[in-house]
Amino acid sequence: MPTETRQRQVDRSRETRRKLMAATVECLVERGWAGTTTTMVAERAGVSRGAQLHHFRTRGELVAAAVEHLGAESVLQLKERASRVGGSTAAVVELIADFYASDLFTAALELWVAARTDPELSGVVVPLQARIGRETHRLAVELLGADETRPGVREAVQITLDLVRGLALANQLTDDTRRRERLVRHWAQMLEAVL
Repeated sequence: MPTETRQRQVDRSRETRRKLMAATVECLVERGWAGTTTTMVAERAGVSRGAQLHHFRTRGELVAAAVEHLGAESVLQLKERASRVGGSTAAVVELIADFYASDLFTAALELWVAARTDPELSGVVVPLQARIGRETHRLAVELLGADETRPGVREAVQITLDLVRGLALANQLTDDTRRRERLVRHWAQMLEAVL
């Protein structure tokens, strides 16, 4: 019986964390860093302020954990989607571009901008961004079937990531979907020649 009780507590705790993380990203996307408060996140998640504080002591911890968790989930979704579309360079680059045009990127962008002038947040965001950057690069290499031992291939993969990140940034203020699609198709043709 004690083992069952403990497992239920673990499950409830996991579910509370999941709700807090999803609510955090929603708040970041809708209200930005300045408008995302721990109280608002707890309310949106449907959990008590005490439960929120039990899991995350500061807003920075909460937000970084949410972006990291959802980033990991997004990477898994990206891998699954890539397995369905096949391995063509164009399809993979389009998937990566769509990944960056998501709400997760918008939430992460809010953190990057805030971390520029907030030393506490910067201490959380800089290592997080480095990990996500490495994982995204590794995933792009895997999905593209790129051989980074060949000259120029590593740089071409990084240019791909930088390009789609820039296109996602351009999409923040206006719907830039059509231009993004055109540029991604053109870049995929150029990338194919390098790979």
